[in-house]
Amino acid sequence: MKAELEDLIDDFLEYLFSIRGYSEKTVETYEVALEQMKEYCECTEDNGVVTLDIRSLRSTIADSSKKTISKKLSAIRSFVSYLNEQRDLSVSLKGDTPVRVPKTLPKPISSDIISEVMADCDLMERTVLLILYGMGLRIAELSTLKREDITDRWITVTGKGNKSRQLPLIEEVKNSIDKYLDNHPVGRYLFEKGGVPMNPSQLRYIVTKVFKRHGIKATPHQLRHSFASHLLNNGARISDVSELLGHASMSTTQIYTKLGDAKKLKEYIMAHPLARDD
Repeated sequence: MKAELEDLIDDFLEYLFSIRGYSEKTVETYEVALEQMKEYCECTEDNGVVTLDIRSLRSTIADSSKKTISKKLSAIRSFVSYLNEQRDLSVSLKGDTPVRVPKTLPKPISSDIISEVMADCDLMERTVLLILYGMGLRIAELSTLKREDITDRWITVTGKGNKSRQLPLIEEVKNSIDKYLDNHPVGRYLFEKGGVPMNPSQLRYIVTKVFKRHGIKATPHQLRHSFASHLLNNGARISDVSELLGHASMSTTQIYTKLGDAKKLKEYIMAHPLARDD
């Protein structure tokens, strides 16, 4: 089996790029992790079940950050899932102990910067940014957004677990969508290329490209985080923000949308009796 690993890894990487639509950079990250696995893993077979023992690899990368280790393990798990599900092999992992990675929040982008970037966009770029920031969509939700899901006042979004939610369509977002549809009258999905919906990687590239023109490194998830943070900082109820984001639990929103220290201090001064002038 170990002699076949190189060919199987090549097939898997091609599957990620051609079928799953992963970017070249992401595929390269997977390749590095799998090449390390191939070098250090021990491969055994018993009754048709192949076991990849990655304990030696774990020792080799033990001094790396938890985030790096977690990413490498995730790539290896994805590869094993591919072998089991797509290649009809029976493969198990040994030494696949999970790594607890501290949760980190993406830094919100200020509304002034977002406005400045949008002023320098073409119609498609501006519409993408407006929907992500103005409605808090996940990039995968934007990819699957159909034209029939958009009405004069609402957008129906299909999120994680195939759950749908309705989001109010604010005027600026609606105007941009209407102009975009006038210029692109044909298609089932809002954003298409070659008759098929643009995948998350293609839409992500649009976002990173327009911010890069201004020397800013930003992601679609930062726009979603900015949507939530700016709503909370301007007095929106956390229950409403949680519903708009499509979170199954409000506790997720509490972790995801922490208020800024300045906002907390201001609320404390306004609320505590000892901090009042009277």
